[in-house]
Amino acid sequence: MTANVDIENIIYQYWASAAGNSLQMATAEKAWAEPHVAVAAGNDPLFQRIKELIGPFYWTPQEAYTLAFPEHPVPASELRVISYVLPQTLQTRIDQRHEAVMPAERWARSRFYGEAFNCDLRNHLADTLTSAGYPATAPERLPAFGSRQSQQYGIASNWSERHTAFVAGHGTFGLSDGLITRWGKAVRFGSVVARIDLPVNRRAYGDDHHAWCLWYAQGTCGICGKRCPAAAISTTAGHDKQGCCDYIREKTTPFVEQTYGTGATPCGLCQVGIPCEARIPPGLATSANS
Repeated sequence: MTANVDIENIIYQYWASAAGNSLQMATAEKAWAEPHVAVAAGNDPLFQRIKELIGPFYWTPQEAYTLAFPEHPVPASELRVISYVLPQTLQTRIDQRHEAVMPAERWARSRFYGEAFNCDLRNHLADTLTSAGYPATAPERLPAFGSRQSQQYGIASNWSERHTAFVAGHGTFGLSDGLITRWGKAVRFGSVVARIDLPVNRRAYGDDHHAWCLWYAQGTCGICGKRCPAAAISTTAGHDKQGCCDYIREKTTPFVEQTYGTGATPCGLCQVGIPCEARIPPGLATSANS
């Protein structure tokens, strides 16, 4: 029997009412536009496939759940992974489009204050479900969450919100490694693993992890690479994760700390001023409805 709980409403109401959903500006703007939700099965084979590709340190939903509830292990088939998208606001995207070297103030604030809200939202959803009788955890909030070194892919976390969103049906990866969703690439993600029976979303793109990227699907575009001030994205080599990381830590992070008084590690210039900024690129959108 499907659980009698409205996941979308829990997330929406917190997004709408929580004081933390703010850019902390005099204009009292929210950090994020309206959220969107999708659900994946805890035993979806793609989770195990991702683990095999990234490395043994990467958590499956069952492994993340067991870390949170070691005394009550459950089969993966009884778990659901709730993934949500927090799109950047229109004004934040407009500001960011005008920048070519450093992130705009609104973008830096969304990365700092907006991600703090995202962490609170993860915890709120997990706590609300647990209190309702559906034990839940936000893997990104677990004490053991962090970065490792993947033999094949370099720097990698032991839980990826983007990969989780891909499995849940939110979108597919682009040339920059960003996830292209129905609401574009200028988004942020969060997820919770819960022991609950919920309908699972169908992936419109099947298992094709590049279906909504113009470069991979048609050999056109590559504009995200032209937007990258670190030259860390190319049509020949894809995303240079180390080059990207170095630019963020050595250039953009000190800049936003000194200029805007925010922390975190913002950049995101490759997420705007591109065909997939706020939608699936024209010509590929039909696959989202097939």
